[in-house]
Amino acid sequence: MRQFAALYLQLDASTATGDKVAALARYFAEAPAEDAAWAVYFLAGGRPRQLVPAAVLRATAQQLAGLDDWLFEACYQAVGDLAETIAHVLPAPERASDGGLAEWVEQRLLPLRGLAPAEQAARLAEHWAALDATGRFLHVKLIGGGFRVGVSRLLVQRALAQASGLDAQRIAQRMMGYTDARATPSAERYRALVAPGEDAATDAGRPYPFFLAHPLQAEPPTLGPVADWLAEWKYDGIRAQLVCRAGGCWIWSRGEELVTERFPEVVAAATGLPDGTVLDGEILAWHPGDERPAPFALLQQRIGRKTLTKKVLADAPVVFVAYDLLEAGGRDLRAVPQHERRARLEALLAPTPLRVSPEVTAPDWAGLAALRAQARERGVEGLMLKQRGAAYGVGRTKADGVWWKWKIEPYAVDCVLVYAQAGHGRRASVYTDYSFAVWNRAPRDAAEAEAAVEALVAAAGRRSAAEPDAEVEVDAGEPPLRLVSFAKAYSGLSDAEFAAVDRVIRQTTLEKFGPVRSVRPTLVFELGFEGLAESGRHKSGIAVRFPRMLRLRADKPLHEADTLATLRALLPPAR
Repeated sequence: MRQFAALYLQLDASTATGDKVAALARYFAEAPAEDAAWAVYFLAGGRPRQLVPAAVLRATAQQLAGLDDWLFEACYQAVGDLAETIAHVLPAPERASDGGLAEWVEQRLLPLRGLAPAEQAARLAEHWAALDATGRFLHVKLIGGGFRVGVSRLLVQRALAQASGLDAQRIAQRMMGYTDARATPSAERYRALVAPGEDAATDAGRPYPFFLAHPLQAEPPTLGPVADWLAEWKYDGIRAQLVCRAGGCWIWSRGEELVTERFPEVVAAATGLPDGTVLDGEILAWHPGDERPAPFALLQQRIGRKTLTKKVLADAPVVFVAYDLLEAGGRDLRAVPQHERRARLEALLAPTPLRVSPEVTAPDWAGLAALRAQARERGVEGLMLKQRGAAYGVGRTKADGVWWKWKIEPYAVDCVLVYAQAGHGRRASVYTDYSFAVWNRAPRDAAEAEAAVEALVAAAGRRSAAEPDAEVEVDAGEPPLRLVSFAKAYSGLSDAEFAAVDRVIRQTTLEKFGPVRSVRPTLVFELGFEGLAESGRHKSGIAVRFPRMLRLRADKPLHEADTLATLRALLPPAR
């Protein structure tokens, strides 16, 4: 555990890619296989489930540190991270533990799940008594479900390749499915990951590493002749590989989750595919007879269901739209040029119920741009541009050719900052996670908006003083003006901008709810997002997809922020 905690500290403190890869490679070269197995799992994106509720972690730490609730809360507010707070306030360790990462995870951490709170607290005290501050910080992150570290899966693969002397692409291939929650890390799995020689042919269901597209920032004419590119629609679904080998069929998501049982109709459609076939494509909710796919929100509803009833299958039918052929007849085709793979894909799927992503053609870039402008009406996000001679690479690389995702401009609304929470990692002491609101109706003028803000401030004051809310007089027939929360975002600003907003948040805080602060509405932001849908789970009645901050609108007064009606006007048409 101490060895992995030291690595975690090195990775968190460094921003240099070379230093991170070197630190990882040293760890993998020195750590026992059983510890390295769990390290790869966590560092490559495996997410441990929350084993102990935050309330139990906090209460146990308070008791061991001898702190009153208000003092622990003050420490928490100053630090901004529960694991770091606990690591700082606990008394010095009574002893040192030499147990490795695997021993800690398998014999001490995982058994915490499902225990009574009193038993969990007793075991936490025992664990923390044997760990230093860094070990305690990592311990709480692992059992609290908040483990994050600044390394990518690609860096882990590079480090494993460096430590083992293998090709990084072979490591990437072997790592497919490694972080699936149903496959427990073990010394045997790690040794197979870095073993010399060819792979065993027994793992028939293993997919290939996904080839990822680059976002297109420049205008398309800089890409050269349009004839050098294949264009397809960019769908908004679940990226997946359909693997048909050894008489079986497996479906893998891009997140390396095996999701075969979630999509029985895709498995049924693939029944006629020859053995030794691997397709790359998109799973979409798509009603029979419709010209366009259903919004992602419908697919998301189906994903969240534990049981696939006939009604669920009928309400949210799915299709697999294929756009690449990675293996045919057991032969790896990834080095074959893009245009040839596509021709073979069309011929292969012609007699099957599976769909091929249609090619989008135009005589020039202006024609493609005009088609791209119709993306929302077609239920897609824009265009994919693929070099005709490109191979199918590993990850987001340009070494084997390139794919570009040429997305349409995001939806954008002007909204008001109403809640804030501290970030994580190096931003743990800065308020960077924000909640935004729009007006329930358009304010008549600046004075009415300011009156609504004053009413909000007064209500917060009454809650702090435990006083009943006062009656608010409103015009007959017109609802009281108020701000309605609708989205959260934590990306899009520079460090300097986050620091400036952080100062405003600290100066205008109204109430504290654990790590969350409500603030006096003073700042307007332009928020971008990919799409939105009706939602009964949100106060606003609307859920937005992939929200991010586009800019701080210092030029925009509060009363000119957008309204719920603005959001509703952007909703896709009902089916």
